[in-house]
Amino acid sequence: MRDIGIGIVGGGYMGKAHAVAMLAVGAVFGTALRPKLQMVCATSQASADRYRADYGFARATTDWRVLLADPMVEAIVIASPQETHREIALAAFAAGKPVLCEKPLGASLADAEAMTAAAEASGLANMVGFNYIRTPASQFARRLVADGVIGRVVWFRGEHTEDFDADASQPARWRNFGTANGTMGDLSPHMINAALALIGPIATLVADVQTVHDTRPGPSGPVAVTNDDQAQFLCRFAGGAMGHLMFSRVAHGRKMGYAYEITGTTGAIRFDQEDQNAIWLYKAEGPPAERGFRKVLTGPLHPDYLPFCQGPGHGTGYQDQIIIEARDFLRAVETGQPVWPTFRDGLAVARVIEAARQSHETKAWVEVDR
Repeated sequence: MRDIGIGIVGGGYMGKAHAVAMLAVGAVFGTALRPKLQMVCATSQASADRYRADYGFARATTDWRVLLADPMVEAIVIASPQETHREIALAAFAAGKPVLCEKPLGASLADAEAMTAAAEASGLANMVGFNYIRTPASQFARRLVADGVIGRVVWFRGEHTEDFDADASQPARWRNFGTANGTMGDLSPHMINAALALIGPIATLVADVQTVHDTRPGPSGPVAVTNDDQAQFLCRFAGGAMGHLMFSRVAHGRKMGYAYEITGTTGAIRFDQEDQNAIWLYKAEGPPAERGFRKVLTGPLHPDYLPFCQGPGHGTGYQDQIIIEARDFLRAVETGQPVWPTFRDGLAVARVIEAARQSHETKAWVEVDR
């Protein structure tokens, strides 16, 4: 057991989540590496100092280069806006420091390609923060699919829908500008990652992308929204299954609509993140009159549940997903072996997003690999 110095770039929503996870992961999982919060970076000194005091960092800075150069910082968590990911990650690998980068991997396919090349050339641990797929329920669903419990998968429906931008009278803010901040850049990576993890590579797709609220109130009148509110695509997986994925930030009533349905030749699975401690499982067996979906509550027998709680049905929460993520990252650093999802897995998501954008522009089916 030894200490490892952690530096986090960004101290807001995800920066706090990662800081809390690094403080808790040793106690929860008994990791061989025990994180020490060495430095946090924020855009203003006031914010950086506040994060340092609130989260327990030893030092604070407004310059991520200072954080990277600090000899006490041995591993980096990037929790800043996606347009900053590429420069920080490339510098971190050049400095010989492993990186856990929040999703999406970069602001563009070119970013993701450059970051993956740098990660693999460095030989250092690298991971992307796709936290939702780490719930015990989704890990269990992934195992059921892999073990053939529902037979050969023939159909997948996935969505990531929320309503934080559903109110058209809400003033314009940073989320409403720039391709990377739209629904395809912000929400779709999580569900695309889930589809790839649960079903496998996507071979072809046809997509439609839409801005629902073209303008929003600004300081001096209406302001044009420059990115998308919702999108969808039909797809065919490399294994033959058909699929439909949809994403929206204007879906009234949906708070965390990360949900999927998987249909196989002998059964089916349903999951909804708003009820993240359960899956619904259907098996085509027994008397037909007695068949139906049954709710399976997660408990100590399901992946990564027991370290948090010994009681079945008591449940895990959002922060626990980030703690599981921290455990996986530390394991990759400790062993020198890749732990899913690596930057290459983040690149696979970026390729699907780029294919969807091309499909929308050409109004045609697109091969993802091209």
